Amino acid sequence: MTRRIGRFRTALTVLAVWNVLAGAALVGAAPASAASAATEVAPGVEYTDFDIVAAKGVTHAHVLSVDLRAPHVRVGLLYPGVVAARAAVSRLADTAGAVAGVNGDFFNISETQHPGVEATGAPVGPAIAAGRRLKAAVPNGQRFGPALPPGTTTEEVFGVGTDHTARLDRLALDGSIGTDEGALPLRGLNQYALPEGSIGAFTSDWGDVSRQRAVCGTDTDRSAPCSTDTYEVTVTDGRVVATTDSPGRGPISPGTTVLVGREAGAQQLRKLSAGERVAVRHRLVAAKARVPYAFAIGGSPVLSGGRPLPGLDDSVSAVRTAAGIANGGRRMLLLALDGAPEFRTGLTIAEVADTMRQLGATDAFSLDGGGSSTLVAREPGATAVSVWNHPSGGAERPVPNGIGVFARP
Repeated sequence: MTRRIGRFRTALTVLAVWNVLAGAALVGAAPASAASAATEVAPGVEYTDFDIVAAKGVTHAHVLSVDLRAPHVRVGLLYPGVVAARAAVSRLADTAGAVAGVNGDFFNISETQHPGVEATGAPVGPAIAAGRRLKAAVPNGQRFGPALPPGTTTEEVFGVGTDHTARLDRLALDGSIGTDEGALPLRGLNQYALPEGSIGAFTSDWGDVSRQRAVCGTDTDRSAPCSTDTYEVTVTDGRVVATTDSPGRGPISPGTTVLVGREAGAQQLRKLSAGERVAVRHRLVAAKARVPYAFAIGGSPVLSGGRPLPGLDDSVSAVRTAAGIANGGRRMLLLALDGAPEFRTGLTIAEVADTMRQLGATDAFSLDGGGSSTLVAREPGATAVSVWNHPSGGAERPVPNGIGVFARP
């Protein structure tokens, strides 16, 4: 059940929030007239909420502050066990044993432009769970959600390394398909949209949803028609065991990889024959970090080095979710706005960046918003999480992934 917030009579400006909650002062700060005292969710994890006077009206913010160096505290990806599936954030958190969390990446929510094609529910960007590479990013033009800031791509991630340090980075797919005729480029991994003319790989991490969506749209137009030049090859234990002209559906067994090609990629796959040996290799390569990521999730950066990215939208306000990095990557801030009717005007992307900066973040990352924005946490003494904001749709929206906070006493 949604946790009821107090309705504050005095709205709090972003500057006043900063005076109360700046940087590490988020934890244990003395409350102001319009900000609640911090609540300890678990050692190293604290929650607070406050009003913000924004351009379109008053909005209400819910913030989790997570000390990534605290003993027994870690961060991980919440997801339903496969890429192409969705569940409520509270269910994802309870299933994984998280004490708190927020929703994650934008995702393939509908397919109104492609009648008869199943929406996959799969997220846009790369994803890593417990060090396991789940998926790569779709082409920029296939993204769901608001426009990316200039100079950024769908490969952007918010992640935490094996060194317990949070970072913003990019994760690019590096892959190949070894055949008797030579190596073919692999340009997709468990993603709902493949680049034009490419080949993508689907593994048991994908789930049982149809792979048809992968050949629809183009690199620049998500709504463009589905390709009619397609081919699918199933590889089990390193050998081709089946081929078909159209992408299929159904679970993929461990040890099996399904290769889907469109246009030039389909033409290359047609050269493979039953029994032929095929070796599929793939990894996600970080642009910056040299430390492996234990966890990574897609979205878009809005703050870097303490400065908002150029070109952030400052006109469209909405309920939003964001993640921030403070104290040199040693502290994570999770922000979810409230979707109750009196607060639903929300913030612009530019205001999100400014709010995160005022809270002490040097880097910040925008996640899915609107009806997806959800923050869950355990009440003191509880064994399950509850929803601490009000989702704007009146109930939790099923989402493909989220950021989970795990802690032990």
